[in-house]
Amino acid sequence: MPLSEPVLPLLAGALTVLRIVLLFIVTAVAEIVGCYLPWLVIKQGKPLWLLLPAAVSLAAFAWLLTLHPTAAGRTYAAYGGVYIAVAIGWLWMVEGIRPSLWDVIGALVALTGMAIIMFAPRQ
Repeated sequence: MPLSEPVLPLLAGALTVLRIVLLFIVTAVAEIVGCYLPWLVIKQGKPLWLLLPAAVSLAAFAWLLTLHPTAAGRTYAAYGGVYIAVAIGWLWMVEGIRPSLWDVIGALVALTGMAIIMFAPRQ
């Protein structure tokens, strides 16, 4: 059954939202890796060579921010909400610390703010 005309714009809109969210997640991971590796060097005495992939990751983070489809200020503001949620996921998956209920609630509030900023109607 072919898609009807009204469904196509909805599908395109959903794909755009998915692309933006995935781009935010990849951007956040690049930033967290770029900051976590120097933290390991300084706090845990890990090898200095980890600073090289950290620098590459931070450069990738800066480049990824340029791929977002809206004004830089709005992108940075909305990205902050995704960063918070990804950092809580990192805490659990990489550092092995289970997030508290308050961590999860805070991340959900941040994601709600991100959604308001990114997907509000514009003139």
